[in-house]
Amino acid sequence: MSSSVFFSRSHYSGHVQGVGFRYQVVSIAKGFELTGWVKNLSDGRVELFVEGEESEASDFILAVESELDVFINHTEKESGFGKRQCSNFAILA
Repeated sequence: MSSSVFFSRSHYSGHVQGVGFRYQVVSIAKGFELTGWVKNLSDGRVELFVEGEESEASDFILAVESELDVFINHTEKESGFGKRQCSNFAILA
């Protein structure tokens, strides 16, 4: 029987593309035991998907949002539990 893992998906809008946002997210992620990805969306937003322990994921998202708050105007989030989808943390094209 496979166990489920906590996940969080965030969409950030503002001045989040063309400023190194995704690379900074990956740099922050190195300090956490998480898997997931970050990518630019065609509508100008950035999507962040993260999996792991709920408290670790929450701390990571808080770190991202506090460190990169100057670029973020609006955030939409959803979270829950599901099957693990990632084996590392990466930037997706």
